[in-house]
Amino acid sequence: MLTSTCFASDDRLVIDRTAHCIRLQRVLDASPVQVFEAWTTPEQVSSWWDPAGLPLAVCEIDLRPGGEFTFTPKGRPDMPFAGTYLEVVPGERVAFEAYGAIGRVSIQEKGVRTQLLVEIQCRSAEHLEQFMKLGVDEGTSQSLDNLVAYFGARAQ
Repeated sequence: MLTSTCFASDDRLVIDRTAHCIRLQRVLDASPVQVFEAWTTPEQVSSWWDPAGLPLAVCEIDLRPGGEFTFTPKGRPDMPFAGTYLEVVPGERVAFEAYGAIGRVSIQEKGVRTQLLVEIQCRSAEHLEQFMKLGVDEGTSQSLDNLVAYFGARAQ
């Protein structure tokens, strides 16, 4: 099992330069099953993943360890986000490798809401700095805000 590091409940974005990782969290108005499906179903991922809020042009998901995914923003075919799933536990967690980093998504029930923890583990300080220069921290944070809004819109 790939584990994630916890952090304070009010920290939405943490850059841990010592551990070479980016950690993000959000609390969603949805069940863990709904959050897992939103994270792993192409039709749902397509509607919230892009930081700009645009639907994805391509969203392919082979949801199994060793399976691959590709998310391509509309109008930016040169910028696909692609990787390989390492671990899939429905309703609980997903881990993947993309661009030399390990991504971990942890889904935990918190009463009638769900806490989503995302960790992007880089292999070195230089790798983390490269991700920071590309805006991975801000882009991922915006994507998670889109996911929060996605569930807010579904509840209305």
